[in-house]
Amino acid sequence: MDVPIKISVIVPVYNVMAYLTRCVDSIRKQTYRNLEILLVDDGSTDNSGALCEKFALEDKRIRVFHKENGGSSSARNLGIEKATGDFIGFVDSDDYIEPEMYERLLAMLLKENLLVAQCSRDEIDEQGNRMPDVCTPPEAQVLVESEDFLRELLMHRGDCSFCTKLLRKDLFTIEQFPVGALNEDFHLLVKMLTREESAVPGIACIPGQAYHVFYRPDSNTRDKNRFSRVFADNIDNADMVLALVDKKYPELSEIAFRFGIFQRLDYLLHIPIAQMTGDNAFYRRVVRDLRHGWWRAMKNPWLTKKNKCYHTLFAIAPKGIRVLHKKLKHIE
Repeated sequence: MDVPIKISVIVPVYNVMAYLTRCVDSIRKQTYRNLEILLVDDGSTDNSGALCEKFALEDKRIRVFHKENGGSSSARNLGIEKATGDFIGFVDSDDYIEPEMYERLLAMLLKENLLVAQCSRDEIDEQGNRMPDVCTPPEAQVLVESEDFLRELLMHRGDCSFCTKLLRKDLFTIEQFPVGALNEDFHLLVKMLTREESAVPGIACIPGQAYHVFYRPDSNTRDKNRFSRVFADNIDNADMVLALVDKKYPELSEIAFRFGIFQRLDYLLHIPIAQMTGDNAFYRRVVRDLRHGWWRAMKNPWLTKKNKCYHTLFAIAPKGIRVLHKKLKHIE
């Protein structure tokens, strides 16, 4: 008798009392029943940890792990270590999913004999309203080869989130999420798409938005009053992907170079003007990169005239352009 395939769903939990019940209930109601739910309490200081234990008493498929606070990546990695399933999925603790999500993803994986399947996602605000689409879902099931999927990511059209995906567990034996980094999903997915051994040959995409992101404007990466470290991490990721693409997919090199320019311009458009100083080594590096890469950017077919104009202005006088930009915004 064949042993049914098991799915492990990993949920990092940190101070989410207000949202956790909706999240866990949506996983418990999955039409695919042979799954385990791993709730990893990442050192919560509210009652989230106790709520996790309550869920475990109600459903034997739920296992709870408590750890010191180390961030989402470390919580996910602990969940991977403890997972006993054949496939792994991730759900953020303030989000929720449609009842048939994992059943549909698994069916697609088995049908095409692939390692990764993906659905689309939408964003829901605090009033329950759908926000503009983050990623446009396909109209029908489609198989996207790794090179094409990477191209879409680099053109800011793809979805790097692991929460919308179901993956074979053995994909995580080589490397896991980088602890302490932001935008860790992009980092790990690019590694999986480009590595020499056990690479992901392609991703199966199903239609429909089965994953619902709860949009919290006060989150670390969305708070407009804070200059998040994510802008610097995005530049490091861009440099990483350019080096990997040069080796594995050289035909994507200029697209990857364009991606790096965008990350640097994004950094310069968000860094507080007071931090644009000579003793800020990372800031100096970003400006130096724009200046050294200016001629290559001017010849890049993927950059528009407007992109090249921004590149030139920020390469010449980044702080002056930001001051002018701020004044113009006040006039508006």
